Amino acid sequence: MESIGKKNNFFKLNPTRIVILGFFAVVCIGTFLLNLPIASKNGESIGIVDALFTATSAVCVTGLVVVNTLEHWTVFGKFVIIFLIQIGGLGFMTVITMFFIMRKRKITLKERMVIQESLNQDTMAGMVKLVKSILKGTLIIECLGAMLLSIEFVPKFGVIRGIGMGFFHSVSAFCNAGFDIIGDASLTPYVSDVYLNLIIMSLIIIGGLGFTVWIDIIKVIKLKRNNKLSFKTACSKFSLHSKVVLVFTPILILGGAFLIFLFEYGNPQTLGSLGFGGKITASFMQSVTLRTAGFNSISQADMTYASKFLSIILMFIGGSPAGTAGGVKTSTIAVLLITVISVARGSITTNIWGRKVPLGIIQKSLAVFLISFATVIGVTMVLTITEKGMDIGYEFIDLLFETTSALGTVGITTGITPYLSVVGKLIISLAMFMGRIGPISIIIGLARKQNNYIEHVEYPEEGIMVG
Repeated sequence: MESIGKKNNFFKLNPTRIVILGFFAVVCIGTFLLNLPIASKNGESIGIVDALFTATSAVCVTGLVVVNTLEHWTVFGKFVIIFLIQIGGLGFMTVITMFFIMRKRKITLKERMVIQESLNQDTMAGMVKLVKSILKGTLIIECLGAMLLSIEFVPKFGVIRGIGMGFFHSVSAFCNAGFDIIGDASLTPYVSDVYLNLIIMSLIIIGGLGFTVWIDIIKVIKLKRNNKLSFKTACSKFSLHSKVVLVFTPILILGGAFLIFLFEYGNPQTLGSLGFGGKITASFMQSVTLRTAGFNSISQADMTYASKFLSIILMFIGGSPAGTAGGVKTSTIAVLLITVISVARGSITTNIWGRKVPLGIIQKSLAVFLISFATVIGVTMVLTITEKGMDIGYEFIDLLFETTSALGTVGITTGITPYLSVVGKLIISLAMFMGRIGPISIIIGLARKQNNYIEHVEYPEEGIMVG
């Protein structure tokens, strides 16, 4: 009777906890597989901590690694990593739903609620249709990316390896994972290769926009074509969320590229030795990869302090919701900025493009920002204690860089990842997991008591002096 009660309690778990446990289960399976001797080229187990770190980095589509992905892992190990990346990018519930659809199994209400939670949607309406669209779009984009990348890799590495590299990097880029099988230098050998960089950047941006924005773009394109609308009229049909993402994303990319170009122009260790075209290509690649992708074409350790600090800011912001990117999200920062502007203008409400932003969205944005900011500070402070005996020289900004990269699921590093202590690796693994799930989801999932309803009680109002 007791075991039956426990089983029933499991099925009564709320969607947030199911998502957390689902990702955790995938990490555990990945850890087991990567710890097998057949996953390592030397025929020896990599060790449970390093296997856990790599599995977490793959599932959380981060890209931080403790060993060289090309040289250490066998074909089996690389296949496990790319499989974990795909699950992590799409979300484990999306993958499970795919199998349910293939078996023509009915999706229950509880499962739809979990899908809603995992994709960060406001409503359960059309969840199965949304999953089908995501899977179809992902397959098309990743296959197209693999074909285009194979054109670059096949002449250099042969047909079999070239196609394999095209597929691996297409999935890794689209899922904003940042794992590569090129070598220690990531995309540095291709720093001035416009073709390769353009494809990788396009995959990163598409994955980072978010699945709901994709669908909105397709709907607007169809509406424009069928009703012969002008470009301006068609753009007005976008949802407020899509408008914010589509406006804020280019601003971050262009602004980041311009500042990287400015800060690193004369730095011989990064952009200084490149031609003008190479400088522009590398600047855009750096700006785009900071959207939680993890690839790098210039040395992160040799960047100026200004560039490192800018990178930390962009990594903290990350990509957009309901996609493969991490960070606090572009829309979160946009809402907070719009709110600040509204306060400065003396408005009592937050308005943009003829729409009022609900108070609940503002409160959630503020909570996400502050929790993430506090987590970055806390993890960095702990690392300053645990990593005092590192074998390489490092500075505080390197630990802050590493922490933000992990929590934002970015995956670029100034080079200290392989030298982290066991405790440091576990802390960074936890930060990556929190970054993929989301700080609010973690707090909600760990709450001891959760109500399915909110008591609407209003208390007497009293002011507090601020500012």
